[in-house]
Amino acid sequence: MPPKRCLLNYSKERMWEPGYLKAKCKELGLEDEFQLYQIRLWKSYLSVFYLLHILVSISHVTLLLTTCEHVELIYFDVGLFIASAVLLLSILSINFYDTFIANHTWVMFVSSTLAALTLVLTDLFQTFYHKKYTNWTLVSFYDTYIIFMIYMFLPIHFIFGAVCLGLLVSAIYIIYFLIFVRIRFVQLFSDMVRFSGMWVDIVHYMSLNMVGVFFRMMNDIVVRSSFLDRHQYIKEELWLRNARHQEKLLLDSILPPEISEQLQRVIQNRISQAGARSFSVLDRSMTIQVHPDVSILYADVVNYTHLTTTLTVEQLVTILHDLYWRFDMAAARYRVQRIKFLGDCYYCVAGLVEPDPDHADNCVGLGLCMISEIQDVRYIHQLDINMRIGVHSGNLFAGVIGQTKLQYDVWGLDVTIANVLESTGVPGFVHISNVTLSNLDSPEYVVIAGPEKAVNHPLLQKYKIKTYIVESGPSSRESSISNDLNNALSVISINSRPFLHTKNEDESLQAVFNAELHEEFRKMPVSPYNIKEFYNNHRKKGQKNTHTKLYNQVTFFLTFRDLDLEKAYLSRTDFMFKYNILLVWIVGLCLLMIQLADTNGVCAICICLDFFVMLSMFLFTFISWYKKICWWRKGKRNPRYIYDRFSCFLFYIYESIQGSLLIRVFIYLFVTSSNCVVVGIILFNCDRNDFILHKIESKLFHYEDFGTMCFQPWPLTNICAVMISMAITFTRIPFMVRTLVVIAQTLTYILLIFLYYSYNYHNSVSSNPSLSAEYAHCLLILIVAVTSYLKERQIEFANKVNFSWQKELENKERDAHLTNQSIIILLNNILPSHVVEVYLNSLAKHELYYENYQMVSVMFAMLMNFQMDLENLRILNEIITEFDILLLYYKEYFVVEKIKVVGCTYMAACGLDVSFAGTISNPVNRNSEGLRASIDKSQKDLEEVVFVLTSYALDMMRTLERFKTTYKSLAVLRGQSLGGTISIGISSGEVMAGIVGASQPHYDIWGDAVNMASRMQSTGIADKIQVTEETAIILEEFGVQCNYRGLVYVKGRGEIPTYLVDISKEYDFTVKQSVRKPSYEQRSTILSYFPYEAIDITKELGDRQISFSAMPNQNDHTNI
Repeated sequence: MPPKRCLLNYSKERMWEPGYLKAKCKELGLEDEFQLYQIRLWKSYLSVFYLLHILVSISHVTLLLTTCEHVELIYFDVGLFIASAVLLLSILSINFYDTFIANHTWVMFVSSTLAALTLVLTDLFQTFYHKKYTNWTLVSFYDTYIIFMIYMFLPIHFIFGAVCLGLLVSAIYIIYFLIFVRIRFVQLFSDMVRFSGMWVDIVHYMSLNMVGVFFRMMNDIVVRSSFLDRHQYIKEELWLRNARHQEKLLLDSILPPEISEQLQRVIQNRISQAGARSFSVLDRSMTIQVHPDVSILYADVVNYTHLTTTLTVEQLVTILHDLYWRFDMAAARYRVQRIKFLGDCYYCVAGLVEPDPDHADNCVGLGLCMISEIQDVRYIHQLDINMRIGVHSGNLFAGVIGQTKLQYDVWGLDVTIANVLESTGVPGFVHISNVTLSNLDSPEYVVIAGPEKAVNHPLLQKYKIKTYIVESGPSSRESSISNDLNNALSVISINSRPFLHTKNEDESLQAVFNAELHEEFRKMPVSPYNIKEFYNNHRKKGQKNTHTKLYNQVTFFLTFRDLDLEKAYLSRTDFMFKYNILLVWIVGLCLLMIQLADTNGVCAICICLDFFVMLSMFLFTFISWYKKICWWRKGKRNPRYIYDRFSCFLFYIYESIQGSLLIRVFIYLFVTSSNCVVVGIILFNCDRNDFILHKIESKLFHYEDFGTMCFQPWPLTNICAVMISMAITFTRIPFMVRTLVVIAQTLTYILLIFLYYSYNYHNSVSSNPSLSAEYAHCLLILIVAVTSYLKERQIEFANKVNFSWQKELENKERDAHLTNQSIIILLNNILPSHVVEVYLNSLAKHELYYENYQMVSVMFAMLMNFQMDLENLRILNEIITEFDILLLYYKEYFVVEKIKVVGCTYMAACGLDVSFAGTISNPVNRNSEGLRASIDKSQKDLEEVVFVLTSYALDMMRTLERFKTTYKSLAVLRGQSLGGTISIGISSGEVMAGIVGASQPHYDIWGDAVNMASRMQSTGIADKIQVTEETAIILEEFGVQCNYRGLVYVKGRGEIPTYLVDISKEYDFTVKQSVRKPSYEQRSTILSYFPYEAIDITKELGDRQISFSAMPNQNDHTNI
């Protein structure tokens, strides 16, 4: 039931109004393209008219030659009709010259006017000639046909011109009728020269013109709507293609294609399954591949610590971006896959993406090039920096582990050896192993013995690795960047996606878009009668194209072959219903006027029927237009206007009619039958026997019978012509239903002509000498039925095409949304959440982005005693995944951000939120929630990030311990054990952050706090959290006991005091008297187990399933 009070929503109806559609075409700058399409469209209509007029002319001439008793009288007519057809078609043929017409559109209207007047003059001259020279009084035959021809087929591209020409033709016929009466041709027209008879013709022509205008309006709505839908479809297609290209570039920047394609499918499948629900982690899976015969390069920036502690954030990001941009360019030239960079460390692998026999030469060549590049940067920026590089060849594991911040990484003994070669190398030279040296092909390398430090290194001694220093090599390659890299550097911003009716289109896409748009508009199908298209389809059966798809989607009866698609098409909401009802009501009034003018006597039943029919049509019209009237009066100015119950009830009824096909079909059949009733009353009031008797008496007694004809056959035929055209024009009714109704109307009227009222029609005026009048009536009805059918068939085809495009557009939008979501997820797995928006808006245009924070807490957590074999990598993946799931809670409420995972080291930071940033290069949204909303920006309040990150570190230790306990229960069956421990270092202070890199965007943090956190981990103790003195002071203020460890030597800082966080055996903080309390006093101790009911380790390890959800105390929470 409708509500008592409601708002008016007229937005969807407006989108189907002619004025709105035309304004949108102008707004989008499509009017010129639309005019070109209209030329093609009207040319198509004209092609159909050519065939139609030839058929009509042949049918008319054949009928004359085969049925007329006095053939010699109609030779003039035959010659006149043939000459007229040739002249008319010749005049219209100029419209087939596309280029000429495109530059001179006025020719379409002029040629249409000449063609219409040619047929009008032919029709009138024929009647005048026979009256003048053969004494035959004839009726004009082509008036209805000409008016339909003007509105339906002639290439008049503006509706006002068609209306003017239609009214001109109507006026010519009416004026001719009056002149015909004035020159005393009145004998047989005595009943037609009455006041009522003249008005019958006027009303008839008015009805024809209204039906024609309705034809044009509906056609214009459908065509413009299809045009706008096609415009949007092309924009979505173009955006989707570029978005997918961008997605591939983003994926390829993190992963090789063989892994990225699998990851892409996983992401999109999960989006499809999850629907609108957002998620930030991927399925628990691991993608690890073994790569033999590769070369690994590790490069370290010497004196990097000095850079991060002396330069401003803008200077640091600029220098690092310049440096790593050069390295990325060089890596692309040497076909080396960059893995990642870790502050001052840059490492990559040759022969990884695809086997490369020159992998050693490529890596060493890249190393020499990097040294050259850093010398340039050193000179340009006046910096005291250098490069230390180590290269080793062998085998490795490569892939992705974890669930968030997915990053491609490499593991293995040979990776570790390459790292050792870098750390024991000499600045400004490439330090290689004997394995790499044996794989070098060029004799141009200058090689000397390795440094003493490498000779004495225990790992190199253990595996008997000899080392060498490469001082120089072959000349550098040409600096020609590959096409793939060029593509990577011109990634199109995701926000360049065009939405419907917006002007904010990305300039980089505009030229391509305009070209594709023009080409697609040129290919838009215009008719279901395209013989050339069917011929091409027959020749190219194996080829797929847009036209073939459209033509093959529908049957001969213009129904979709796909029943579900046809059902969806028929169940659409009819936003043009009000126009149909208005036309039916106006035509019904015209029919009533004709009935009253042409009916003798008064019939009570007839009056009741007329009243019921008109009242019903008025009610339908009132209900249909009430919503628009309310919008005109109130809603247009005040969209929030509240309407009363009566209005809401009418809105509800109308929307029910619009949305229900069954109700609309019922109304259609009712109003069509009602018009038939109005016409039937004319026949009902006719006493056929009385008319026959009067005619016989007039013949016998030789007197003229004036005024005895009970109805006028020609006005009735014209009325039926209007009814037939109106019945086929009713929109959003199944085309087969309308076709059957028209066939039923046509056959019924033809039966009336030849059977029941044959005497009446036979004694009416004919259109040609000695042609039986009933044949003329029948021919006119058939011509109108065929003409209307052919025209409506074209409109129905356009509707089907439009609907098909709408469905394809929905699919494109769905695909675009899927791609958009997958890109967002990918970016959120590369960059922090608050940086993603900035990256989408500006960094895709290669602008630098950097941040500066006064207080950030940084953590390095390393899993120790891990052998980097495949089985241990599976275990490592499970542990990292648990850490990632635990991070979800801390990320949402406490702004803890995972930075990266390097080997077995997990790096995270707390406080990287723009709400806390002191300096930022690009403005971003600084919304605050969780911890952000709970603290101020004072230094004292910002220090809470230290407590939060230390709490996360403690939860990591607890998570690892529970994992080890669970794994041990499984390992008993396998005779294995998990002996991994964790060492955690935390430091806090000022931190700089930014995005650097050319083809692979990478977010990283720098500063003394980062360096010290790394040193706290590397010098730490297993299963302990080591912190700096500043961090310990802050923790103790929050009530966390920290024990002084002593002085520890730290590279670059000397001996400094360090502290160990006091942790109980149950993995809780040892608390002391606190000075201040954290914003959130409760935290979950087992959050990592909530997102999944069970962790299926056996899927990877091949044993029984272990469910963490079955662990005791799973709902235990610890107060801090």
